[in-house]
Amino acid sequence: MNEELDFLYAETEEKMSKSISHLEKELVKIRAGKANPQMLDNVSVDYYGVMTKLSQMSNVNTPDPRTILVQPWEKNMLEPIERAIMAANLGFNPQNDGTQIRISVPPLTEERRRDLVKKVKSEAENTKVGIRNARREAMDAGKKLEKEGVPEDLVKVFEHNIDEITKEFTARIDQMVEVKEKDIMTI
Repeated sequence: MNEELDFLYAETEEKMSKSISHLEKELVKIRAGKANPQMLDNVSVDYYGVMTKLSQMSNVNTPDPRTILVQPWEKNMLEPIERAIMAANLGFNPQNDGTQIRISVPPLTEERRRDLVKKVKSEAENTKVGIRNARREAMDAGKKLEKEGVPEDLVKVFEHNIDEITKEFTARIDQMVEVKEKDIMTI
């Protein structure tokens, strides 16, 4: 193919990959009833006047499937961490035992599971919109290059290739949603 079209193809594929990566990060945040240290990724704590991510000031791990354990590197940060977890409104009730914070992840109700599945599908649809936008931008740029003198048959091959990766990425999204939905609905 033409150099410009090759570059455009690579750029479009990169945009679509970034959309998938974003979806993966969002799906990790949606809890399926099992404890996961990444559930606290968005928690920031006032650490000597600077908002700091929890993972940068403590060890966060899961000793069992229903518990998250937060062990701060400085004991005087226990209360600010506890307040930050409460303020994050994640539905957790942290317990401070003087050396660490223990969070019991409550089991999900059927209604809550259905809400989480809706949220997963919503995130997936947003990602598909991003993929379709990347496809449309590539197609428009391909047509523009054709008007600038790139042979029509090369542009047609380019458009076909863009359609193929769009289908491929959309199928990956559907597969990710299916796996996450099964994970959420499994008790």
